[in-house]
Amino acid sequence: MFNSRLGCSSISFRHQDLPTALRTIAELGFDEIDLGALPGVCDHVPYDLDAAAVAAVTAEVADSGLRVRSVNGDIGDLNAVLDAGTQSARDRHLDALLSLAAGTGARALVLPCGALSHDPVHSIGEDLDTIAAQLIRAQGRARKFGVELWTESLHFLRFCWNLERAELLAQRLDASGVGIVMDFSHIVAAGEDPLVYLERHRGRIAHVHLRDAVPGNINLSLGNGDADFAAGLRTLAADGYTGHFSLELETRDVTHAERPAAAAKAASLITDLI
Repeated sequence: MFNSRLGCSSISFRHQDLPTALRTIAELGFDEIDLGALPGVCDHVPYDLDAAAVAAVTAEVADSGLRVRSVNGDIGDLNAVLDAGTQSARDRHLDALLSLAAGTGARALVLPCGALSHDPVHSIGEDLDTIAAQLIRAQGRARKFGVELWTESLHFLRFCWNLERAELLAQRLDASGVGIVMDFSHIVAAGEDPLVYLERHRGRIAHVHLRDAVPGNINLSLGNGDADFAAGLRTLAADGYTGHFSLELETRDVTHAERPAAAAKAASLITDLI
């Protein structure tokens, strides 16, 4: 029904419990999901992710018959300075998310590009160094699980919120194996141009999130904002991008009852453009 490279994030139906959200996505005709595991954003995966919780979520996903492209998680502020005990606790949480990603057959775990603040802990350069080091450390642990490590950058609400910081982080991650997730909505919300973003991240994009936006607002349905998806997808194709796309419709301009129809409409639009 939709292009096989187009999936739907469970975040799009975060108001439903996980089994219901998975059933909704499958009934719409999607074959693939991104699994939301972001505390405060999407509670489909418990934050206290012990072995029993990993097993329960893995079973629910398996029962749905949907493929998982990525698990979208969070292990805390990556530009925070940690002592040995806090780092150990972070590593345990990371391993639980990686276990979930491996168990569900996900290609990658996605982590944020820093804290939910634009302000540095020390300085922009030092914080970017810390974030890059934490992502590279996480990528080393991910290898042991047979999972890739990606980061969503830029992200309008996070430390790497604009093109300048996103590019500086990408430079620090060169040759590390850490992939970059592009999100049209965050780029537009930051007042940046997705085509300039693509020019500066050529060959670095591992995955693409799709949602519309205007400057300062990331929560719009496709077609209700300023994102030029046609131009962006043409550029991605011209650059040789062969990865997948995911509708991450954490929108605030439709009711929950309207959300399935809005997701189907967005999927049809993007399928025509891929």
